[in-house]
Amino acid sequence: MFKHTGGQRVESGTYWDVMTGLRVDFDQEGTLPGGNGATYLKASSSAILLLGPILGLAYVVLMPIMGIVTALSLLVQKVLGGVFSLGKHIVHFGWRPSEAYLGGKNKKKGDSDKAGKSPTDK
Repeated sequence: MFKHTGGQRVESGTYWDVMTGLRVDFDQEGTLPGGNGATYLKASSSAILLLGPILGLAYVVLMPIMGIVTALSLLVQKVLGGVFSLGKHIVHFGWRPSEAYLGGKNKKKGDSDKAGKSPTDK
């Protein structure tokens, strides 16, 4: 079993905290520091030293790929953003959800008299 949690009783060996990178060495049986949230992996120092170059190689290989993907996604956002903004100006409904005219217009006394008359009547 390679995975252990903080506060667990373990045998002698080297334990690595996954989140903080803390290394804890035990010459004899002991208790791992930290609460239940701390996760430790039991691994020898030579395994960690071999893992370093492998992780470095993965970083060197994946970094240019991530850069290309990021550049392409920004380009697509710019192009589609322009197309959608153009479409927004072409298809405009005149609806403004922040304004509401639910009460109608205020009617004055004189307005009711004018409503019944035609423009030719004086």
